[in-house]
Amino acid sequence: MSIHDQAAAAVLSQIATAADGALIGIALAYAAVRSILKYKANSSSLHKINDAPYLTVSDLRSLVNSESSDDGEVVIVRGTVEAKSAVEGNWKSLRPNNVLSSYNSAEKGVVLQRTQTCIYNEWRCFLGWTGDLYSIFPRYRKAQESSSLRKVPFVLVGNGRWPQPEYVNVNMDDSRHPIPLVTIYHHLQPVHPTPLTFLQALFGRQYPVGVLDEEKILPLGKDITAVGVCSSKDGIFEIKSCKDLPYFLSDMTKDEMLLDLAFKSKVLLWSGVVLGSVAVGVLGYAVVRNWNRWKQWRHRRQVQQQLDSANGDADSQVIADEEAEDVPDGQLCVICLTRRRRSAFIPCGHLVCCQRCALSVERDLAPKCPLCRQSIRSSVRIYDS
Repeated sequence: MSIHDQAAAAVLSQIATAADGALIGIALAYAAVRSILKYKANSSSLHKINDAPYLTVSDLRSLVNSESSDDGEVVIVRGTVEAKSAVEGNWKSLRPNNVLSSYNSAEKGVVLQRTQTCIYNEWRCFLGWTGDLYSIFPRYRKAQESSSLRKVPFVLVGNGRWPQPEYVNVNMDDSRHPIPLVTIYHHLQPVHPTPLTFLQALFGRQYPVGVLDEEKILPLGKDITAVGVCSSKDGIFEIKSCKDLPYFLSDMTKDEMLLDLAFKSKVLLWSGVVLGSVAVGVLGYAVVRNWNRWKQWRHRRQVQQQLDSANGDADSQVIADEEAEDVPDGQLCVICLTRRRRSAFIPCGHLVCCQRCALSVERDLAPKCPLCRQSIRSSVRIYDS
């Protein structure tokens, strides 16, 4: 670990343990609340998917036409991916842009994603720690990867008879759910260094050493499951994603989705319980510690005020007499230089301050003798016989 990393770790540890770990308790409580909220969302999705009917494309018409079902309910449909132009049966099917073709292979699909990622060096020089600062900013991380996504209208078909099979349109509008894409191209192309590369490495700036090209598609003929709201218009079915559900297009079946959601819900529940319990313990410890410190400070302050008020009347006349008399230079207080030395510090025993200055020194957070700089506990007044 470098010196800069050690300094950053030390600062973070001091911030985290400030106020006896109150900051750590707040962070754990926030994580616990987030886990519980995600658990509630997953539990709601689990009940919705469990209650949703699991159908094939051919069974949709019987569901919508039944009296007990309403148009626009959540359903789970299993079907095969096909371009929309292939089932329309008109001249649009002859258009080449109705199916996407890979740039580097002959495979065709309805969704094509191209990603180009710059791979940077991990070598660090005497200024290499500055490269870590660049990776903090989202804009810099975004510049390392460029992605393009193309989609064409597609449907899920069942086992109907051609040329007019049963199908359901897939509406991808406003959907941010992941798509079950298949990687068909993966190539790493090295970047040859230039004279500028040495200067970039010398001053800690990362430089690219390779470019990774990837292509993923949603191929034709792939069996997938669609989870969403199904509606019918003019005898044509359409399924749209539901924002409350974590799935839209998936390779999993209904039973696999239920098992996955049940496992995630259980993990989120127990993580929320454990994090919440630890957060309560840490916050309780911090509150008790700070409360005891405040009570001790208040008690010391009250005792000091009582001692000052009790000794003030008795010593005021003595102090006034000391201020009125002539004091030799060797007996003057080292702090105020106006009154006689009367108080000795314990445990060092130095007699260098008057009573008033000795009391002010004792009230400091870390009282020390003004002569030897040793920590003191109290002071005692010295009387002449």
